[in-house]
Amino acid sequence: MFSVTMQPLLASLFDETERRPISVSELTTQIRAALEHRFMGVWVEGEVSNFRAHNSGHWYFTLKDEFAQVRAACYRSSNQRIRFRLEDGMQVRARGRLSVYEPKGEYQLIADSLEPVGAGALQLAFEQTKARLQAEGLFAAELKRVIPMFPRRVAVVTSANGAAIRDILNVLKRRTRTVHILLASARVQGEDAKHEIVRAIKSLNEHHARALSAGRHDETIDVMIVGRGGGSIEDLWAFNEEVVARAIRNSAIPVISAVGHETDFTIADFVADRREPTPSAAAETVAAHEQELCARLASLTATLARSIQYRIAGARNHVQELALSNAFDAVAARVHDALTATGAADYRLQTALREAMESAHRRLNAAAHSLSPAQLRSTVKAARTRFDSLAMSRDAAMLGRLNATRQKFAMAAASLDAMSPLKVLERGYAIAHDERGSVVRDLNNIAVGDELHVRLWKGALDCRVEKIQE
Repeated sequence: MFSVTMQPLLASLFDETERRPISVSELTTQIRAALEHRFMGVWVEGEVSNFRAHNSGHWYFTLKDEFAQVRAACYRSSNQRIRFRLEDGMQVRARGRLSVYEPKGEYQLIADSLEPVGAGALQLAFEQTKARLQAEGLFAAELKRVIPMFPRRVAVVTSANGAAIRDILNVLKRRTRTVHILLASARVQGEDAKHEIVRAIKSLNEHHARALSAGRHDETIDVMIVGRGGGSIEDLWAFNEEVVARAIRNSAIPVISAVGHETDFTIADFVADRREPTPSAAAETVAAHEQELCARLASLTATLARSIQYRIAGARNHVQELALSNAFDAVAARVHDALTATGAADYRLQTALREAMESAHRRLNAAAHSLSPAQLRSTVKAARTRFDSLAMSRDAAMLGRLNATRQKFAMAAASLDAMSPLKVLERGYAIAHDERGSVVRDLNNIAVGDELHVRLWKGALDCRVEKIQE
């Protein structure tokens, strides 16, 4: 048994072919060929450590478990298709082939695809990008700009053949005629979609800047809608790309993100100035609904008219209340008494004068019958002289009575003016009204905190009762 076992070994010692040595390079090449042939495609699961992203774009890292480790590399041509970013401590499942790094004689895994263990690759990439941009402050509320209420020109970044642009145009056609659309067509799905979206956003901003610098304000853009219709997370992924998020944040034009349906959220939604669940909702936001605006104006007009009518009714009630107050009644009574007394005095004066004239005529007639012509002429002359004197006395008496009556009337008018509420207000007094418009005459009807309207000689005050003093 010993001789049989040892025979191949002893034979190899004297075999010239077996004894010929090979170089280290040849040995390494043979090992590499054997490994690559045996492990052309293999899945390896482990924890990432020593991750390093080289300037060339290649990724280098180590996959390990509790008993062993293997070096790994993922070249740029492969990692460009990987959505998430590797981190130390991440559990991943790598697919690739085994090879040998000949300068060091170390075998390594050349990975062409990576998947995170647990969460999906796209979901993990979404969370990583969101956390990184949020840490930079790109989602800060103070960076959000106000969307114009009545924009004139609206730019849309979406596919020219998609349902999103049709929905936007239908909504704007139905709701307004004042908004003009400027379409920047871009693919919204696929590998090159992110670059086309970024180019469209930059192109619109350059157009806006040229219009501003040239003073063509009718060509400027008031707001931009960036979006597309619904789809899977893969379909919407272009709007989760970091370059798209930064282009939206750097836009000088306010941006509305309108991607997918109500349940879809993308990175563009967080970085945009406003998020709308659908393209149709974004169009409704930028469109001024003319019927709603007219209805609102009509409602405000009716409210203003009711307010004016209420103020007029309140002022009319206030004037009526002042006119029916006791002060006005007393003044009116005194004026009436003065006018009555003046009328009575005038009537007595006219009666006395008429009786005096009639008596004089009777005496004159009697004297004319009893006197001779000479005596009559003398008597008539004397009577005429006396009549003229009496006439002068009458005129003087009437003038005196009229002057006295005018003085009494002037005194009555002065008394009326002195007792006028406006004259009282001119001397520094005021009239207070409660919230119902009634005149405040008693402290028992007022409580602390009540609103009062105080009428002054010139103007009025709206006051609040802070303290009541007996």
